[in-house]
Amino acid sequence: MEGIIDLSAIQVALAYVFVLFVLVIVKIRGISREKEIIISSIRMTLQLILTGYVLVYVFDNKNPFITILIIIIMESFAIYTVYKKFKGKLSSKLKKVIALAMSLGTLTCLAYFLFVVIRLPEWYDPRYFIPLAGMIIGNSMTGISLGINSLLDGMIARKSIIEEALILGATPQLASKNVINKAFDAAILPTINSMLGMGIVFLPGMMTGQILAGVVPTTAITYQIAIMLGIFGSVSLSVIILLQLGYKTFFNKENQLS
Repeated sequence: MEGIIDLSAIQVALAYVFVLFVLVIVKIRGISREKEIIISSIRMTLQLILTGYVLVYVFDNKNPFITILIIIIMESFAIYTVYKKFKGKLSSKLKKVIALAMSLGTLTCLAYFLFVVIRLPEWYDPRYFIPLAGMIIGNSMTGISLGINSLLDGMIARKSIIEEALILGATPQLASKNVINKAFDAAILPTINSMLGMGIVFLPGMMTGQILAGVVPTTAITYQIAIMLGIFGSVSLSVIILLQLGYKTFFNKENQLS
């Protein structure tokens, strides 16, 4: 497309100056993060290069089965990432809830976005499906991680208060209401803040990418508004499913904190 500036390998390599800059800072400050910074930079580079070649093949060979396989891999990796983040802190029941919340929340919103909002002639078109699925799943994964973190902290910090409420006759749902509400608020707040600053403080990634690719800004804006609302819905739906089912895993059959 006319107007697109292709970056050479040398130009991309020059961007690694920013990594060197951060390494110097952490070294001077005595922060032991050099290894993580180097590994994350290398891993990011290799993963994106591999993804680029895979996408070239997928885009040239539209196939619903390939698209379904990709969404399964994306969902599985997102769920695994959440498990890994909270390794040793999740019960088997809570893990099942996380998998259900992530899958049901993201796939429901993705299906609505593809069939109702965009109305793709071919729902499995990878040029639309994969980027949209990536943004929805990635943001929902972050929301679920924040929700779990707040839920775990809340159930521990308010254990005595919840037990007192149970003794007084409250149901587990009522006793856990404040914890659930705070966890939901913590999970969706970053998305709300992004929406508040979008367009004035910063230009989001999808819109920036489309503009750099030569798309008219007004068209890029309409897509960005739609996908941001889709992300907000997916994060909210995934988190509320997580919390509404997740709090129950902290109680036994006698409605006591286990």
